[in-house]
Amino acid sequence: MASTPPAADVRVIPPKNAIDRFFKISERGSTIGTEIRGGLVTFFTMAYIIVLNPIILGGSDGTGAPLAEPTTIAATTALVAGVLTILMGVIANFPLALAAGLGLNAVVAFSIAILPDVTWQDAMGIVVLEGIVIFVLVLTGFRKAVFEAVPAWLKTAISVGIGLFIAFIGFFDAGFVNVPWNPDFPPSVPVELGVGGSISTWPVAVFVFGLLLTIILMVKKVRGAILISILGTTVLAVIVNAVADVQWKLTTPEVPDKVVSTPDFSLVGHFSLFGAFEKIGVLSVLLLVFSLLLADFFDTMGTMVAVGGEAGLLDKDGNPPKTQQILIVDSIAAAAGGAAGVSSNTSYIESASGVGDGARTGLASVVTGIAFLLATFLAPLVAVIPSEAAAPALVVVGFLMVTQVLDIDWHDYTIAIPAFLTMILMPFAYSITAGIGAGVILFVILQVVVGKGRKIHPLMWLITVMFVLYFVRGPIENLVG
Repeated sequence: MASTPPAADVRVIPPKNAIDRFFKISERGSTIGTEIRGGLVTFFTMAYIIVLNPIILGGSDGTGAPLAEPTTIAATTALVAGVLTILMGVIANFPLALAAGLGLNAVVAFSIAILPDVTWQDAMGIVVLEGIVIFVLVLTGFRKAVFEAVPAWLKTAISVGIGLFIAFIGFFDAGFVNVPWNPDFPPSVPVELGVGGSISTWPVAVFVFGLLLTIILMVKKVRGAILISILGTTVLAVIVNAVADVQWKLTTPEVPDKVVSTPDFSLVGHFSLFGAFEKIGVLSVLLLVFSLLLADFFDTMGTMVAVGGEAGLLDKDGNPPKTQQILIVDSIAAAAGGAAGVSSNTSYIESASGVGDGARTGLASVVTGIAFLLATFLAPLVAVIPSEAAAPALVVVGFLMVTQVLDIDWHDYTIAIPAFLTMILMPFAYSITAGIGAGVILFVILQVVVGKGRKIHPLMWLITVMFVLYFVRGPIENLVG
């Protein structure tokens, strides 16, 4: 009869070297090779942000001035993402990558920077303030209190609404959706498909090709599908531009004179911490900071739990290891992105792709961060990529965010209608802030109507009052001069 081996024989594999020991690679059942591969997979899955961030931040501010050249935005985007992702790996030892947040950059570009007289420096100053607030909330534990005060459906509706907004921006930037124009009479509809309701230009056809390619690659579960599609569609755009007389919407796709160049980091420090207070007033600044905070606040907690669950790193309470360190790095990222002039940085759910490929430790994040730093030297390639090639990624990322809509209870009208208003007003009013505010106000009103006013968290009452003041700030400003 065979005897049962003593428990002492069942033990964790000892670390093989200092790197293994520091990142607990063997302890978590991984290898250095697996971590390197997982880190590269994460990079190629989310590297599209280097291309998309310059497009989203490529417009003008409230004074009509542009932020910077696309190559400068791209290089700085990669720099900040690289540094912060390495910090996440070293400090938190967690396979989570960070970069300029899609949705957050849309808030900065389309809800803040376009306000009258507000400069890009002012807008980025608001981002820095938001990061500082989040950092303080993390240190004091208040972040959890706010997290519990805001209903789960609102957190979901915000993500879904931003997804719809991002998708609309993608369609519009590609020219797939246009504002009708006729010099003889006003348009009968606010927007239309293509030109005159049809796909009649090469750039729009290139966009359609890119969107189909992205969807097919995602359906086939090809790693790095978005990046592959952007590169493949850009090649098609360069060919089309070479053989046809084409008018592109933003960037003309031409073969660059050089591929590698010294990166331009002149955007670092491109912010004014208190400039917006003089331009739009204290109340407006506070509400914009709050809007950013809402968009940034809850994604990280959901992302780190999702990635930790995929990696099998959650404890019995569903918390990842070193939760506090993860939140601290993420809060620093929000402020650092604004201080570098490239919008708030946050954790990316695309990190799950690296985890799915075996990553279990912070070494994968270090590898992803190094890849981002190397990408800063490839900024000239950004000038080749037209919006028609990058816009499909916005549509697909919008879809991924909209899938959360199933988490909302559509049978409870006191939740469903405010959620719907939150989601639909973001693209319809072209304002993320408007969507959040309308949803919050209607929710509180309906809770009072059905006799549940006492159950509303005090912080929600405060938020509601602030949004009411935000919506009527015009008349108030006129009244007080």
